[in-house]
Amino acid sequence: MLTQYVFPSKLGLFRIVQHGRRWRALHDRVECGRHDSAEIALATLRNTWPQARLPISLDAWRCPSKPSFARASCTPLPRWCTAY
Repeated sequence: MLTQYVFPSKLGLFRIVQHGRRWRALHDRVECGRHDSAEIALATLRNTWPQARLPISLDAWRCPSKPSFARASCTPLPRWCTAY
């Protein structure tokens, strides 16, 4: 499962995305760097873009766990065993 943190700002969309063992810091579609932890990626974004007023903690960022278009009807159905 892809782990990412998202924060919309007036300057654009900021994201911190897990990429293997590393974390990518992104501003819109531009990569700002790769880091060993999400907290270091957040610190880099805050230092690079101080005018964006990014939150100090990752708890204030949105962490989408599944797409917003997913419905309960999209869950997999149980498989039925048939007797021979």
